Parts: sequence; C-alpha cells; structure tokens
Amino acid sequence: MDFAPQDFSAEQIKTAQKLFDSECRFVLGVAQLSQLPLSALPEAAFAGRSNVGKSSLINALCRQKGLAKTSNTPGRTQQLNFFNLADCLHLVDLPGYGYAEAPDGTVKQWQKVIFAYLQGRVNLKRVFLLIDSRRGIKKVDLEVMEMLDKAAVTYQIVLTKSDKISAVALQKIKSEAETECAKHSAAYIKVLATSSEKKLGLEELRAEIASLA
Repeated sequence: MDFAPQDFSAEQIKTAQKLFDSECRFVLGVAQLSQLPLSALPEAAFAGRSNVGKSSLINALCRQKGLAKTSNTPGRTQQLNFFNLADCLHLVDLPGYGYAEAPDGTVKQWQKVIFAYLQGRVNLKRVFLLIDSRRGIKKVDLEVMEMLDKAAVTYQIVLTKSDKISAVALQKIKSEAETECAKHSAAYIKVLATSSEKKLGLEELRAEIASLA
C-alpha cells in the first residue's frame, strides 16, 4: 500500500524551520550494529549511492557547513553517523552504496549491514532515499528499494542536485520516480526535489522530517 502525499500548512513549515534552527550535533559513528546508541528518539535515515549528496543535504538542512563530513571521493562514509537534532530526533547518515569502483561484494556487504539495522530499529520512522536527479533511479537503487520493502521500512525518494538539470528534465525524472514508487509496498508516493547548493526544496523536506519527531 503506497503512502499518500502530504501537504504542509504554513504553521507546519514554520514549526519545522524552528526545529532546524535548533542545535544539531554529531553523536557518534557506528561501524558495527552492537555500537548502535540506546535511544528512544525517532530516527530519520538518509541513504543513497555514494556521492549522491547525503552529507551535503544534511548540512544544508541544518545550516551547518561542517556537520556531516563531505568528500568528492565516493564511498568516504563507511559507517552509520548519528546526529542529534534538538533532542527531538536522530538524523542518520548511512554509508553510500553502489559507486562505480565498488565490487559487487562491497554492495552486498552494505546491504547486509544496513538490512540488519533496518530490521531491528523500531524507532526508525523513515528512510529518505536520495537519487541524483541527473541520473534517475538505477538498478542498484531498485535493489535497495526492494530491500526496504522486505524490511517493511517506510521510505521516500528525494532527488538531489535538481539545479543541475532543466525544469522539464526534472519533472520527467520526478514523474518516473513516482511511477516506480507506486510499484513498491513501503514507498511513500510523494517524491521531493532538492538542491543543497541552491537551497531548493529544503523547507518541504524539513517539514517531512519534523513530522516524524
């Protein structure tokens, strides 16, 4: 069953802005599932191919340039990084997957670790699956979507770098993504388009995240 789109009121947008104006701090990096923090805070996780812009998006959302470490080297993030937002919510930066230089074994290992996290984390409220708007949904993204379906974890596609393509091309990619989401049991049908560089689409994404707190 697909999740219906949600439109936010001006008051909800304002509440989300206030939340993201609060302090967001790095808590810890987790290399093994045994190191996961014992916390009842709801969690919003960010997943995507390496170099899709997960860290940049987290920094833009929280208005902190150096909060999540960014790199031009694909696969730099090799652990689950937890950030505490105003003691209301944990943002979780997941390791990137599927970069060109990675052998199939690396991708499978990522899937194994993350699937275990997804299955056992009851306070994980939603995974935001980031897709480069210039490239669209690739085979490895579909594999992750199927994994999320299997784990019964709600997820929502967020297009990144939307300023790098034309409005017509962006609408085409967005429509294709929404069509694909309709085929997946755990997918949230509404697809968001963002740009960390140009600060586009961040208010709506903040509202989506704030609704989970």
